Amino acid sequence: MNYSNFKSLAFYGLTIASVLLLFKTVTVYGENNLKAPAKVSRSYRLTLAENLPNCKKSDTLILNIEQSGIYLNASVSPTNTNANTDEKYSLIGILRNQQLNLSGKVNSSSFCNIRHSQNEPLNSVTIQMQLVNRGSIPGQLTFNGIPQTLKFTAVSEKVQESQKSNSH
Repeated sequence: MNYSNFKSLAFYGLTIASVLLLFKTVTVYGENNLKAPAKVSRSYRLTLAENLPNCKKSDTLILNIEQSGIYLNASVSPTNTNANTDEKYSLIGILRNQQLNLSGKVNSSSFCNIRHSQNEPLNSVTIQMQLVNRGSIPGQLTFNGIPQTLKFTAVSEKVQESQKSNSH
């Protein structure tokens, strides 16, 4: 009787020790190797380095990004329009290794400071940004039908507001 109690006690003690060791190993691995993605969910002010072809003047744009982990939804709108448009999240993308990639369809009139009509066709657009510097973020924009890549600078609305308050 005593011998079987000892075997049961040893078995349960070894099982509990193994579970604790496994839990500790998983915890250490998670703390060292699993990191949450950078938070990019905010509004950015985009300033194009050059105008789009067939545009007299490209407006400063607002890029609104919503984030769920590494997955992104975004919209691009001129600064002078209301953010509650019907194309709220016309761009989708992913965040990998501090590289933000967005693609989708937008009205080119948004980029040209022209009032757009309901019948205007949507153009495919791709936006890439390297999130190394949090102040001024360089990026590039590609439209279908335009052969060159357009460079831009993105500044977070929060960073811009803090710079304005510090200058007063």
